[in-house]
Amino acid sequence: MNELTAKTDSGKLVADLTAGTIVFLVALPLCLGVAMACGAPLFSGLLSGIVGGILIGSLSGSHTSVSGPSPATTAIVVAQIAQLGSFEAFLLAMVVCGLIQIGLGLARAGFVSAFFPSSVIQGLLGAVGMILVLKQIPHVLGRDTDPEGEMSFQQPDHETTFSEFGELLGGIQIGAAVIGIASFALLKFWDQSAALKKTRIPAPLGVIIFGVVMGQLFRLIGGALAISESHLVQVPVSSGLSGFFQLLRMPDFSQWANPAVYQAGLTLALVVSLETLLNIDAVDKSDPEHRVSPSSRELLCQGIGNLLLGFIGGIPASSVIVRSTVNLNAGAKTKLSAIVHGLLMLISVVFLPTYLNLIPLSCLAAILLSTGMKLISWDLIRRMWAQGRYQFAPFAATLCAIVLTDLVTGMLIGMAISVGFILYSNLRSPIRRIQEKHLGGDVLHIVLANQVSFLNRAALEKILRDLPPGSHVLLDAESTDYVDPDVLSLIHEFRDEIAPSRQIQVSLQGFRDRYQIQDEIQFVDYSTRELQEKLTSLQVLRILKEGNLRFLQGQRLTRDFSRQLNATAQSQNPIAAVLSCIDSRTPAELVFDLGIGDIFSVRMAGHVVSPNVLGSLEYGCNVAGCKLILVMGHTRCGAVTSAVNLACSKQNTEQATGCQNLGPIISDLQLAIDESMLNVLTQATPEVKTSIIESVAIRNVELCVDKILGESQTIRRLSDEGRVAVVGAIFDIMTGKINFLRENALVIKPTDSTTDLAASSPNT
Repeated sequence: MNELTAKTDSGKLVADLTAGTIVFLVALPLCLGVAMACGAPLFSGLLSGIVGGILIGSLSGSHTSVSGPSPATTAIVVAQIAQLGSFEAFLLAMVVCGLIQIGLGLARAGFVSAFFPSSVIQGLLGAVGMILVLKQIPHVLGRDTDPEGEMSFQQPDHETTFSEFGELLGGIQIGAAVIGIASFALLKFWDQSAALKKTRIPAPLGVIIFGVVMGQLFRLIGGALAISESHLVQVPVSSGLSGFFQLLRMPDFSQWANPAVYQAGLTLALVVSLETLLNIDAVDKSDPEHRVSPSSRELLCQGIGNLLLGFIGGIPASSVIVRSTVNLNAGAKTKLSAIVHGLLMLISVVFLPTYLNLIPLSCLAAILLSTGMKLISWDLIRRMWAQGRYQFAPFAATLCAIVLTDLVTGMLIGMAISVGFILYSNLRSPIRRIQEKHLGGDVLHIVLANQVSFLNRAALEKILRDLPPGSHVLLDAESTDYVDPDVLSLIHEFRDEIAPSRQIQVSLQGFRDRYQIQDEIQFVDYSTRELQEKLTSLQVLRILKEGNLRFLQGQRLTRDFSRQLNATAQSQNPIAAVLSCIDSRTPAELVFDLGIGDIFSVRMAGHVVSPNVLGSLEYGCNVAGCKLILVMGHTRCGAVTSAVNLACSKQNTEQATGCQNLGPIISDLQLAIDESMLNVLTQATPEVKTSIIESVAIRNVELCVDKILGESQTIRRLSDEGRVAVVGAIFDIMTGKINFLRENALVIKPTDSTTDLAASSPNT
């Protein structure tokens, strides 16, 4: 076990070292590019990357996030430096920003991340992928008029992301383009080559080595292939460690009384914190190990990092989606990779800047282009499309908004549009409408949403206004936590004034006491004496069919069982008597969606007919007033299966089952077995035997119906008078569906109403 753990830890260490190296190489030009785009010293971008990797990476609770200067803050930083008048004054705003972020972290403000819709997060990932593809293509082809890491739609050279492509033909550097295209092709080939994968050299690292070698080769060849310094990484060269410290800058504390400093610090804190929370959420969703980062701790760590950067001359750091995605794609296992990337950046900037400046930007751009293509895959678009318009529309809106503006503006637009879709969805569907057929008539059941705001008033008012005169409506607030006063006013007005004038009955249930609306159920959801007397056998049959259909569709009626208990405590008025098996899977009240007091339920193993059973059925019809007797068998019946097996084996029932009194039931069930079946059963396959057993179950139901009518003069007389019908049915325990038998042979005294009902009765 210890050896296995050691191997696992060793594997993680190698993976993190490799991933950290790759992220370092990709992050290096991004740090420089963001600083250049911000109008800040190039060294400030490198400082942000170093602190983001070493300090923030060490303190962070995220295993996957990588922090550093973010392209999303470019426009904000440019504006704040210009407004404050100097970079040193901006550094003081950075100190304020760090303190505010520390405060947010201590206040556990990271909970805000829980309110980001997943559609916005996926839109952010897709947008970053799209931007990487669009922005890196020019760099891959050697057009480096804009700094690497610049992600805004409006570029510093006054071109846009799209118009940049129109300038490509006049700005391609041949040597850089060859390296960029070859690097991209090598990345793709590396991913598909088993031989290269076995070398355990990461593809991005191999591509960078390839780019450096090719760049030096082209320099020796000279001519059009030679790559100039503008197409290479340009790290400021310092004279060792002492030169590194000389490049540090201090904030201008003389500006401490300037309100603009605090305004700038607050703006930076809000923007950087929002981006961090969004990026953390997005990276966690991409993590193959599905780890969750502590968002409040991340705000605290970012605040500490930005506080230090303000004191030493850096630009704002935040969690950056591009580096974090590269980190994941490179196989990072823990936050060690982020720390390694920061350490390598510090070491190389201090001691190896000359060697870093040999790396062509085009080969680094090829790595970012490959990363972008993975983020904006067609699988992502198809997956969001499959989730429906309410997920796809905010996703697409967020993606487009970020691509056409910048990361911060686009995220805010995407959030606003997503909230708009949520409000629109809530406005369109504040309630759920269910048309219910109760014993006492049809009821429109309106289920209110969990939160019913003033935005829902118009939709609810329209539904209530469209109710036909004489109808019945149930307003159900059982699942509602909040109802806006405007909506309550509408409900009061409708119940007290509008509904009485139009003969509309209004039932209410589930409203909290504070709303001063008492539960009031006016419709009948159980059988009463008046209803029982009005019903015919065909109407009862239709009620059972409709109830089973609701059971199948998962649309059971709303019932107040407490009220039913009180109402049926003194008397019962069942509409049907159901003779069924004792099998636990065949509860009649449930499969017919009936309430308390609606049916007599007679249960017997195999639902065989005996004098006791006949006496119960006679009482149910002649005394209690049932209009229908239903003999309900079922598939996979254990009693029928035992009867068939015992008939084949000629065994004694008591010896075979150990049950002393089961014999008469088995004997009655075996009456449904034909002699010809026994000959087939002895050599039948399991499938054929199952089919025969099901046919015996059906035959047993038919025999029970005949026996009830043949052996009970009371029931026969009621049947001849058209007051009672006897029907058979089979309940399929696999599907829940009930198939009725012999329903066309009902002996019922015809009336106009029963003829109409029979014609309109739905088939089950």
